[in-house]
Amino acid sequence: MSDTPGARLRRRVCDVPDPVLLVGCTDALTARICAETGFEALYATGAGIANSQLGVPDIGLLTATEMVAQVGRICEAADGLPVVADLDTGYGNALNAARAVRDFERAGVAGIQLEDQVFPKQCGHFEGTQVVPRDEFLGKLRAVLDARSDLDLLVIARTDALASAGEDEAIDRGTAYALAGADVVFVEAPRTRATLERLPGAIPAPLLVNIVEGGRTPQLSVAELGEMGYRIVLFANTGLRLAARAVQEGLAVLRREGSSASLADRLLPWDERQRLVRLATYRELARRYGSAAGQALASNPAEEAT
Repeated sequence: MSDTPGARLRRRVCDVPDPVLLVGCTDALTARICAETGFEALYATGAGIANSQLGVPDIGLLTATEMVAQVGRICEAADGLPVVADLDTGYGNALNAARAVRDFERAGVAGIQLEDQVFPKQCGHFEGTQVVPRDEFLGKLRAVLDARSDLDLLVIARTDALASAGEDEAIDRGTAYALAGADVVFVEAPRTRATLERLPGAIPAPLLVNIVEGGRTPQLSVAELGEMGYRIVLFANTGLRLAARAVQEGLAVLRREGSSASLADRLLPWDERQRLVRLATYRELARRYGSAAGQALASNPAEEAT
């Protein structure tokens, strides 16, 4: 039995009754926190990485090179946790998408998500999303499936047709993508509970649902969505938004008061920060290898408690 990240994620999606709670992360430190918190899989969010690394909206500005580099850092910090990477529209045509898959596989991902929006794409919860012709996306999907070096790599095909072409077209596309070989289908931005309830029985594949706080889709729990038949429930940017709000509020206090003293109970403790980034591990490596630069790190008494 294969033990690649893709194989482990595939078994979790297909063989365990409860849906996977897929949590989005934007950086290596968040990936490590998610792993320690007990999540089973991570989602490297294109929107979140565009927001956090470039300070730009989710409108197709993030390049494949930038995304692959960040995804590699996330995979390395995730301690073996499967990571699903957001490929957006594949960064071009079918050939570009095939190349992107190989690059993301080398970065260590367990799965990828490809969507059928036109390029440049935008967040599926924005107004005005448009999709490419169905056959065009099917060609891109086939290229991605053929490009996998690991056949267990989970391929998630997303359609944004619901907003511009309606529920029946979204179902038809989801069905076509499943029949073409997609492992999981993702219908973006259902607006009603009735639509959410209809989709799992209408598309012959495991389904992913994306919960965006303040977005178009009703805010239901993982348990409720699991009962409807969803196999993956994605919270793509909850962590990013929690962190951004904490930074906004905390730094406003610092600016107003000229001191961080009143923030002490809201800060990650010093020792916990060093534990998360594994200072003790690097200390031990510095001692083992005896490099001149490493000796100062290995013998710094001010940090021994960490």
